Amino acid sequence: MPNIEIRRPGPGDIEKLYRFFELVLRDTFAKEGLAHMTQEIEEETTDKKRFLKEDIESNGEKRYFLIALDNGKVIATVEYGPAGRLISNCTHGELKGMFEVGTVFVHPDYQRQGVGTLMLNMICLTLISRNINEFCLDSGYKNAQRVWKKKLGAPDYVVKDYWGEGYDHMIWRKPIRDFPIVFRQH
Repeated sequence: MPNIEIRRPGPGDIEKLYRFFELVLRDTFAKEGLAHMTQEIEEETTDKKRFLKEDIESNGEKRYFLIALDNGKVIATVEYGPAGRLISNCTHGELKGMFEVGTVFVHPDYQRQGVGTLMLNMICLTLISRNINEFCLDSGYKNAQRVWKKKLGAPDYVVKDYWGEGYDHMIWRKPIRDFPIVFRQH
């Protein structure tokens, strides 16, 4: 694993993070066979930019990001904030008011090296330090769902064909006390 610096983003990171979101989302959609969905890519990118703005403007009170850098290059992000409308709708309001871990993005050149696990561990430690006892996480990407199933087990909610035939949406609800925080070395 590279020598990684993990820290909170600042105003000077905004443009770099915007480019990072666009890069990772385009790569993710391409790997899912959905590169043609340019409007959806743009909408998701806009959501991530809005989340980052909420973090910076509220100093981490509305949303809370962590970023990972390798020699100044953004290689990963993770954030938590209030569970979104999608989670609330898909769970019929059961997870409304819960904190959601999201924007777990890893640069394509750094995937499968433990960086995502490191970021998830760091946000869990942040949640623990803020006396937050559980979180939820959702995914509509098949490749990401495989990763989350491996890390978090079976999803608590599956909405069949939510994104179209064969594209389910999955949601996990995890008590932090049950979440194994393991720092892996590669």
